[in-house]
Amino acid sequence: MQAYWLEVGFGAGEHLAAQAAANPDIGLIGAEPFIAGVAACLSEVDRAGLANVRIHADDARPLMAAMPEGSIARAFVLQPDPWRKRRHRERRLIGPEGLDALARVLADGAELRISTDHAGYQVWMLRWLQADRRFEWQARRADDWRLPTEDWPETRYVAKAAREGRPVIYLRFVRRARGA
Repeated sequence: MQAYWLEVGFGAGEHLAAQAAANPDIGLIGAEPFIAGVAACLSEVDRAGLANVRIHADDARPLMAAMPEGSIARAFVLQPDPWRKRRHRERRLIGPEGLDALARVLADGAELRISTDHAGYQVWMLRWLQADRRFEWQARRADDWRLPTEDWPETRYVAKAAREGRPVIYLRFVRRARGA
C-alpha cells in the first residue's frame, strides 16, 4: 500500500467502499462502533471484492491511540453524531481530545476531511479547528466549503440532509508540519 487513510464513524460504509474502489493502492481503515453499519460495510466490501479495506468494529479512539504517530495520510470524519445535548458535547470527536488524537496520527501534510449538516456542530467544528495551529483550513472561496470535491462521494446522510433542506459543509484541513 502506498498510504493509509482512516474513516472515523463510517456509518454503512458507502464512502469508505467508494474511496477503496477508487484508490486500490491506498489502505482504507474504517472505525464504526455500530454493528449494523459494520455489517453493511462488510457486505459492500465483499460484494465489490475490495482487498484494501480493514475494519475496526468499535470506537475509533482506542484504535487511534494504538496507531503510530504520523501514520495516516488522510482522515475522514463525515456526518459525525453532533451530540446535541450540552452535557454530551465532550463526546464530540472534533474538540480538544479528538483533535489531539487526529493530529498525532496524521502525517505532516495529511488531509483531514470533515462534513456535517448540523448548524451548531458546524460552528463548533470551525471554532475548534481554526484555533488549532496544527491544522490549516484549505478553503479559499465559499464554494470550497459549500461543495464537495470531485472525489468526495455522496452518502445517504448527505442525501437525507438535502431532502430535508439542511446544507452540508465540507471542510478540508491539512496537518501542518510538526514543529512548524
